Amino acid sequence: MKIEAKTLLILLLLGPWAALSAQPRAESGSGASAPEGPGVAESAPEIVTFSMREAIETALNQSLDIQDAFLTLEEANERVSEAWSNVMPRVDFSGSYTRNIAPAVSFLPKNFCPPEEPGEFCPVRFGADNAWATSVVLDQPIFEGGAFIGVGAAARYKGLQEEVVRGRAQALVTRVRLAYYGLLLAQEDSRLITESVDRVRQSLDETRSLNRAGLASDYDVLRLEVELANLEPNLRRADNAVTQARRQLAIELNLEQMESLRVTGSLAAMDLERIEGNNEANREILNLGRLDLALTTGMDEVLEIAMEGRSDLKQMELMEKLRTAEMRAEQVEFLPKISFFGNYSINAQQDGAPNFFGDELTRATSKWVGVSVSLPVFTGFSRKSRIDQKRALLNQARNQTALTRLQAEGQVKSVRELAEEALDRARGQQLAVEQARRGFEIARAQYREGLSSELEQRDAEVALRQSEFNYAQAVYDFLVYQAQLDEAVGEVPMVGELLDRRGVS
Repeated sequence: MKIEAKTLLILLLLGPWAALSAQPRAESGSGASAPEGPGVAESAPEIVTFSMREAIETALNQSLDIQDAFLTLEEANERVSEAWSNVMPRVDFSGSYTRNIAPAVSFLPKNFCPPEEPGEFCPVRFGADNAWATSVVLDQPIFEGGAFIGVGAAARYKGLQEEVVRGRAQALVTRVRLAYYGLLLAQEDSRLITESVDRVRQSLDETRSLNRAGLASDYDVLRLEVELANLEPNLRRADNAVTQARRQLAIELNLEQMESLRVTGSLAAMDLERIEGNNEANREILNLGRLDLALTTGMDEVLEIAMEGRSDLKQMELMEKLRTAEMRAEQVEFLPKISFFGNYSINAQQDGAPNFFGDELTRATSKWVGVSVSLPVFTGFSRKSRIDQKRALLNQARNQTALTRLQAEGQVKSVRELAEEALDRARGQQLAVEQARRGFEIARAQYREGLSSELEQRDAEVALRQSEFNYAQAVYDFLVYQAQLDEAVGEVPMVGELLDRRGVS
């Protein structure tokens, strides 16, 4: 027993020294066994931080959606060029060479034959061994209603596509703004939960110390351990929400490195009414849109701006004009078509070896000009049916314009009211955050002095976290409704700059 006690004592004394002496060898061994060389460990992607303006600029330059819109506009420009070709002169050139291996022979009656020719018919060969023919034909429409109306219809279609580009650019910018705000809100949620987890861990450490001193019960420790266990999954959920928000914004910006995307700004630190009191990033976010539409401009004036600037209303009005041009194009089919034409031809024939276009004795030219008039008399009822079809489409476009106008008015009013409600919530929550933060500080100080229970401290912490998130949510809602209101009235920022650079009127 004495030997065992001595051995145990030696082990207890040498154990820490053995552990300390073994630790460097373990680190050295692990370092020596680690493979070296390039390509073994991937380098972390470079962090790319975007401000709101930079994010919108990137989207307008790189988005596949806006590229598709400009390709549609390019197709519309080519339609205009094609329509103009129908009223321009048409010039055709044709040429041919024929080698007659056995020229054609015809038989003429005796009356056309020489007297010495025997028989009732005599053979006559038409054509020589070589034959050339070439011609130039000119056709110039003088009056053709369908062609001239078609030019106007193509121009209407181009104007419609220009407005479609503007509308799609506005929708893209709005989506980028909403995705940007969504990422800020997700980051705020993650930050608040992280701070709450840190505070619970700190309280748990303090409560354990008090428990060991006999100043806190085992139940207090257990309750904090349960609360921490419930908060940690929420932190994982919040981090996943941040990742999803980054992914959505990266898609709108057409970026591949989603993990390295970062944005500037903070919803919790944003003051909606004192813009000059914000930091630079928050000021840029607030100044980018039309805050006056949600704060100071009267509803009647907002509606007037919307009726004049909304892209979908302009598109419907242009569609009406296009349908009108299409109907007139069908109506003018009852009118005559007048055109001027001319022709210049050269023909030549020659026997023997080919000598292109021969000489003056075997070459002939022909020239003529004229005017052609074509008037449709009766073609069944197809033209009238087509006119009625176009008239029905025109009436349909007018009804859709009226419906879109009513829907636009309702949307503008609803979004404006929601923005005002969100602003009121932000004002109330801003005061609630200040009070909740002060209450948490008081409860925490009293708990440390043993003047209040741990439960009161936890209630104050939950109230603070909820107040901070509610304020961030109210600010987020206001910014979202402001972005939607900008789109609803056709005042989306930075779209005009893009269209000016691309030469779109």
